[in-house]
Amino acid sequence: MAKGFDCSTPLTAATAAAFKSDGYEFVCRYLVPSGWKSLTLEEAELISASELQIVSVFETTADRALGGRAAGLQDGATAVQVAAQLGQPEGSAIYYAVDFEATAEQMQTVIEYIQAAGEASPGFLTGVYGSYAVIEAVKAAGACTHFWQTYAWSYGAIADSIHLFQYENDIMVNGIAIDRNESYGNEGWWIKGQSTPGEDDVMQLEQWQWKMLGDSLDGLYHKGLIGDYTWAEKAYKGELKQSELAWLNTIICARQNGVEV
Repeated sequence: MAKGFDCSTPLTAATAAAFKSDGYEFVCRYLVPSGWKSLTLEEAELISASELQIVSVFETTADRALGGRAAGLQDGATAVQVAAQLGQPEGSAIYYAVDFEATAEQMQTVIEYIQAAGEASPGFLTGVYGSYAVIEAVKAAGACTHFWQTYAWSYGAIADSIHLFQYENDIMVNGIAIDRNESYGNEGWWIKGQSTPGEDDVMQLEQWQWKMLGDSLDGLYHKGLIGDYTWAEKAYKGELKQSELAWLNTIICARQNGVEV
């Protein structure tokens, strides 16, 4: 388990070093194109120099996920552009925020948002930030592979197999307001100048995630959206590579939109 934090305030070299000295191992920052809270190239470099890992979260407005599929496609494409500008490597994760108490009636729209964001950013692992109910619903739908739960709106429940957990909000540490988090492995974080799992590496998924991926590819095969059952078999065996999944996503999206490939 690793100790970390998220914050809206950009870090300086001094504050990043102070957090590292305090035993923090990662910081979650905003992967957005503009605004006072956005992660910049300069900040990414100084955070990396302090040896803090970076977790990327995309959030423009708290309830952006209510824009559904159209918003997800737009935000996923924007996140990829910003990640490229910052040097975030493919194979790391982008978490899309659902920063409100989503109701049961809103959950399908939220799921569609996360699914679309992932479709638009196939080179990256797709994650969701949200309450226990959001995490459980998105996971059950197979909309993404990475999960960052907040204690807010969760009423004491903690989902199984989450990668990050935000357990305390709005405290002052080293002169800035932060939320405290802990992580449990395979977070999809990154540090500038260090290698992360790349497109030629086998993805690092848990067994239930491999099964869900295999079931999804099995279903797509039987619907005619992929023509080779080997892809499902590789997922069931835990052997599918990031580059292969990115290629499959492109082919599937094209065929779903009437493109003959």
